[in-house]
Amino acid sequence: MTSLYFDISEQQWPIVYDDKYNVSFLGLEKIHVFDAKKWRNIIQNLKDADFINDELLVKPNEAQKSDLLVVHTNRYLKSLKWSTKVAMIAEVPVVACLPNILVQYAYLRPMRLQTGGSVLAGKLALERGWAINVGGGFHHCSGDRGGGFCPYADITLLIRFLVIHKLIQNAMIVDLDAHQGNGYQRDFLGVPEVYIMDMYNRNIYPKDREAKQAIRRKVELGNKVEDLEYMLKLRQNLKAALKEFKPDILVYNAGTDVLDSDPLGHMRISEIGIIKRDEFVFEICKEQHIPIVMLTSGGYLRKTARIIADSIMNLNKKGFISGYKPQEKW
Repeated sequence: MTSLYFDISEQQWPIVYDDKYNVSFLGLEKIHVFDAKKWRNIIQNLKDADFINDELLVKPNEAQKSDLLVVHTNRYLKSLKWSTKVAMIAEVPVVACLPNILVQYAYLRPMRLQTGGSVLAGKLALERGWAINVGGGFHHCSGDRGGGFCPYADITLLIRFLVIHKLIQNAMIVDLDAHQGNGYQRDFLGVPEVYIMDMYNRNIYPKDREAKQAIRRKVELGNKVEDLEYMLKLRQNLKAALKEFKPDILVYNAGTDVLDSDPLGHMRISEIGIIKRDEFVFEICKEQHIPIVMLTSGGYLRKTARIIADSIMNLNKKGFISGYKPQEKW
């Protein structure tokens, strides 16, 4: 049995978040380019706009070892008890000098909570037609290896839990983070029930050739790609993907590191481009009655939190997400 799946009230929105998602290493997190308070800032922006309050949000449970073992090897989970190993994954070298008990509390516990959020959001998406985990999207982590700030394979876990509980038979992952999603790709190599479409900058990390073999629709972009080319390729390829494969659920990895001037993505998508991108993915899912679960994934500028919040409010304004009404279930 797992505590990650539970029912929510009709009044709650399938927006999953806990303030404990946010990472704090005694201020050391500021050394990393990633905004370790991004998730809190997204929610704060939504609250400031009177879009949501704490009563409407869903708080997940932390993924326990028994949950993680659904995908992860015991050996990998044991390796996280060494601060040097976690420092390599988190890409903050000074973490290697910290006691592991602090590393567990300050970094790995928030990541396990976000992982629990992704798993729960998968279930809620099937019930409501959509769900958003304001976190997760750790697409560089596979069952036996972490990397790129990703210590747990939440995308693989989300899908495996749905299959184990006989809620779905197949799934599509649409990864629009600037980086190749090599973690879940390694996990789903040779698994035809999981269709992977990945649109990423081919010139940046991780350049994982073995993992690329799992991608059914690969859209490799160059540096400095702008809105027009990006949206044309997205529209063309997602429409084609959904003609080839009809999924029971679509897992949308909505990284915002495609944003112009992001220090790691090296692409030039505008703020409105990101909002239109998310709108298109939700629109095509609603048209085709495909439940969608969105994970926020990468995005390394302080302003990305506001853009994600603006995008969520735009999805509501356009009618692609809304509070629970049984007759409106997709």
